[in-house]
This record gives sequence, structure tokens and C-alpha cells, in this order.
Amino acid sequence: MKRSETRILTTHTGSLPRSPELQEVLRSRLDHQDAEAEEYRASVEEGVADVVARQVAAGIDVINDGEQGRVQYATYVKDRLTGYDGEQIIRTVPRKDDLEFPEFAAQRGPSSATLPWPACTGPVGWKDKDAVQREIQRLKTATEGMAAEEVFMTSASPGVIANFLPNQFYASEEEYLYALADVMKDDYKAIIDSGLLLQIDCPDLAMTRITQFSHLGEDEFIKIVEMHVEVLQYALAGLPPDRMRMHLCWGNTEGPHHYDVPLKRIVNIVIKAPPGAISFEGANPRHAHEWKVWEDVKLPEGKVIIPGVLDTTTNFIEHPDLIAQRIANYAGIVGKENMMVGSDCGFGTSAWGRRVESRVAWAKLASMVEGARLASAELW
Repeated sequence: MKRSETRILTTHTGSLPRSPELQEVLRSRLDHQDAEAEEYRASVEEGVADVVARQVAAGIDVINDGEQGRVQYATYVKDRLTGYDGEQIIRTVPRKDDLEFPEFAAQRGPSSATLPWPACTGPVGWKDKDAVQREIQRLKTATEGMAAEEVFMTSASPGVIANFLPNQFYASEEEYLYALADVMKDDYKAIIDSGLLLQIDCPDLAMTRITQFSHLGEDEFIKIVEMHVEVLQYALAGLPPDRMRMHLCWGNTEGPHHYDVPLKRIVNIVIKAPPGAISFEGANPRHAHEWKVWEDVKLPEGKVIIPGVLDTTTNFIEHPDLIAQRIANYAGIVGKENMMVGSDCGFGTSAWGRRVESRVAWAKLASMVEGARLASAELW
């Protein structure tokens, strides 16, 4: 994993906007009216090639496939794994902050979390083990000859899969998580063995405080975080930390967020996870102040932080000077070589449910690159 040795490197969280045409192809697969296979392959290949070229043109250093072939960042696994052939259900657990502000929740409308997804109703195993290899090959083809520092691929953590595809089969939630880990570790290893960086997506370490585990007190939730990190340690055992990064967030949703678990309550647990870099929200109004948390955290040797400097729930384009200020805040604590910057979350965590308009999203990313340039001129 490259470090910011001569300038602040830039990246993003993973998902990028899909074209309207690709959105329709993905929607047809979600609705169980399978798009003709060749149309799907061609549309995804075109989408990946386009987002790779646009990332390079924008000057982003560490790039990916924009998750162009996935309908959603976690539930995509239902098409690859056994155990999810039951009836699709709509989850009934509301966000904790929505209960206090139901008028706002109604105004916001549905999200990917409230779409119907299947529960786990049978043993988890492989149904399409080669899917990740097809993704890897598409990304490698699209990035061949492209000027990028590094290339990463995202993969869902056991905890975030369990959040969206709830357990109705295993005797306990912990048993379900380890069953997922036993299967998904094949994908994690395949990504790293291909030469790509692995980003494991772990919103379950923060977001589920106000969703799946909203019935628990904060101290009880901390124990959930500890258990989920233990599952990650199991799933990622033996993989090189410097070829992995992880993303945690409080949910890519505009809303009150006033029940979010504070970063300071979970950060010392999260840094025990194997990946050598941690991506987290640092730009939205509920968490932008938490850069100071790192004053009291001993960053393990070799670890890198990737704070979000772009809010991915609003269409404001952050000023490059603001981004440079945010970079300086973190660099002054952890050191400029121990950080790069990205977005708070994805710009297309589901294929069609984004809140930021496509062209605005790319303008935000361009502003991030300019802000990193300004900060680098001051720091080096």
C-alpha cells in the first residue's frame, strides 16, 4: 500500500455513479427479470472503463471499478452465495433517529436499506465462486496502462452482509457471522492474490448502532463491535495488512444522526482489525469535529488513516481550501505520511439510490484533488 511520501494521496470509498443505462440493467437483475447476460457484461465493462478513465483524469491516486457491476455494496453477495433463496422481505427495524423525526424520515423516502432483500434461510456456501475473478479481470483490463498509484477492490464484511441479509437459519448471530467469514475469506484472498488492494467494507462497526442493534444500549453495542472485529481477525487471518484497508461509517444517509456512536467509543477497537488503513467519515456535520479524537489514539506502527473530506449526502461542492484545512488538521496529529484522503462514503452505494447528482459527485472529487494539492504544497 502506497504512503503519502511526497504529497497527500487521494482515493475514495468505493462506489461511483452509474449511467442511467447501467442502472436499468442492474435494476432488471434486482427484480428477478435477469438482464440478458451479454447485455449485462457489456454494460458493466463499459461502466468500469468509463469510471476508471474518469478517476485518472480527475487526478485520483488510488482508484477502483466504482462497483459498477453491483446493485448494492453489500447485498451483491446474494447472487454469489447459497442460503439466500427464500422470499424477499422488507426489514421493519427503523433507524433510531427516524423514530424521533418521523416527518423527516417520510420526506426522505426509501433507501437501499428499506428495499426488499432475502434473509438467510439456509447454509451459506458458494454458488458462483468465479464472480470475483470476473470482477478482477474487468478491473485489470480497464486499468491496464492507466496512470494510477494503486488499484483497490471492495468486498463486504461478514457484519455488513448480516445487517442487510438477516439471519433466519443459524442458531445465533455469531454463528452466522463466522459462517459468512468462512466463505467470504475466499474472496478476500482472491483480491489480494490478484495484486489489487482489498478494501473490506465494515459499516456494521458504527452504522448498526441505530439500525440492527438500536434496541441495545451503547455499552452493549460496544461488545457487538468487539465481536465483529474478532470475526474480521478470523476472516483476514494470514493476509498481509499492507495490502488491505477497511471502511467504517455511520450510514450514508442524510438525517439527524444524533444517536450515532461517537468515534472515540469504538476507535481503539477498530484499529485492532488487521487492515493497514482505516477509511472513515470526517466531513459530514455530525462527525467533522472528530479529527481531534486522534490526539488521544496511538496509531499502530504502519497504520494509515483515510479520513473523509467530502460529504457524500449533500450536493455542496466542498471548497479546496476547506479540504486543505481538514488535511492539515489530521496531518498535524498523525503525520502527513500516515494518511491519505477520500470521501465519507460511496457516491452510489446502491445503483440508483444516490443523493448526490452524478456531475456534482465528480466535481466534489476534483475539488478533493485540488485541496490535496494545496495541502501538499504547505506540508512538503
